Amino acid sequence: MDIKLIAIDIDGTLVNSKGQLTSKVKETIKQATAQGIKVVICTGRPLAGVTDLLAQLDLADQDDQYVVCFGGAVVETTSGKLIFQKGINYDDFVDLEAIARKLNLHFQVINTERIYTCNKDIGYYTLYEANLVSMPISYRTPEEMREIPLVKAMYIEDAEILDPAIAKQEYFEPVKDRLDLMKTAPFYYEAYAKGVNKGNALVKLCEILDLTADNVMAIGDEENDISMLKFAGTGVAMGNAVPAVKEVATHHTVDNDHDGVAQAILELALKK
Repeated sequence: MDIKLIAIDIDGTLVNSKGQLTSKVKETIKQATAQGIKVVICTGRPLAGVTDLLAQLDLADQDDQYVVCFGGAVVETTSGKLIFQKGINYDDFVDLEAIARKLNLHFQVINTERIYTCNKDIGYYTLYEANLVSMPISYRTPEEMREIPLVKAMYIEDAEILDPAIAKQEYFEPVKDRLDLMKTAPFYYEAYAKGVNKGNALVKLCEILDLTADNVMAIGDEENDISMLKFAGTGVAMGNAVPAVKEVATHHTVDNDHDGVAQAILELALKK
């Protein structure tokens, strides 16, 4: 199989449990790019939240390197040129925000520039996310959100609060015809426009680059990585992946604290 593009999730995959890129992973990815393989970070974060990682991999600020952001809602070059975007609209926001109030959950929406919240008591995880992805936070009333373009929405709470709330799926049924909802971390439940996922974003990117699924290797650990592992000819589950990811993977590697990404690339992608 001729691997020409490697799609890699960040948290739980590219970085270790301390959120760090190891020297082995960096070295192996640089070997791949030296062989002409495109390495595409696929993340729920915005571009601003991955620039440091891209810089460490010598992939930052380039017109011919790509990143999939916001879980597949945005594809852009690492220099910031927009390739594809599919966001949510104001009606989606209104309905999702109303659900948050009914379930008493902290709620935020994001676009490519900032995080917006209607919660005057800004939640811990909103502050956490803002710091993680290097984005400012703005408080707005629902009415003030009307003209603001949006990419995705997030319900954010500790798992012991979030899980019982989102188990009440009857609250979410009215929006499921136009939105996809998924748990992306123990403390995140996210809403995207229908059809937005990492796999469909890779389909778009491969069309532009004239590549097929057989040319793609995808590596991930969480349920929001399943779509890209299913699309890729070579789908790799991390050793720390959730069971659903391991089920769809064609290959398995070790966990993110033992350079699983490096092992997968060395064994499956690099030309000897």
